[in-house]
Amino acid sequence: MAPQRLLGPAAVACAAGAGLALYAATRTWSVRLTPRPGLTELRAAHTGAEQMPWLVALAVVALAGAGALLATRGVARRLLGGLLATIGVGLAAVAVAGRATLDPGAAGAAATLGPAACVLGGALVAVGGWWAARHGHTWPAMGARYERGTAPRRSRGPQQPSTEPEQQGPGSEPPSAQRQPRPVEPQRGEAPPVDTRAAWDALDRGDDPTT
Repeated sequence: MAPQRLLGPAAVACAAGAGLALYAATRTWSVRLTPRPGLTELRAAHTGAEQMPWLVALAVVALAGAGALLATRGVARRLLGGLLATIGVGLAAVAVAGRATLDPGAAGAAATLGPAACVLGGALVAVGGWWAARHGHTWPAMGARYERGTAPRRSRGPQQPSTEPEQQGPGSEPPSAQRQPRPVEPQRGEAPPVDTRAAWDALDRGDDPTT
């Protein structure tokens, strides 16, 4: 697998390892039975978190760091990977130390499965952190594809009419003549159009416009 594609597996490894260690730390690691004359034995179960409180704290920090791997980039991601690798080793070491000083009592196989699960979770966190520390600067950042796009173009306001006179070529008419409508020439066999304005002017002067 190419180093650029290790971001997802590294984050999943850290999250899965932290979740496994957190779950194993809350399981029963030790069961102590206290005999009582004439009564049943008094049973007292203790979890790994009660024996070694550091397990829960380290697992929670590793779980948060797994999510932070997706939001960081460059040198910051490599430093975070080194921190996660250290936390993973710390989880495994605390689990081993807790099991060595633990009196399992009547816990049976649970006294071994709980610490073993914590060691496995710590190993996953350490491997994911080591990947990030070594190749994190080559991994893409979250949302980087949106940062490569070009900036949106600014919308232009309504275009203003140009006040500069248009250049006229040879043989072209002046602007005043171009804006005035040309008179319609009558075709052959048709009567010329009647100028109604001229007819009204003739009536005002007292002339007969029909003559």
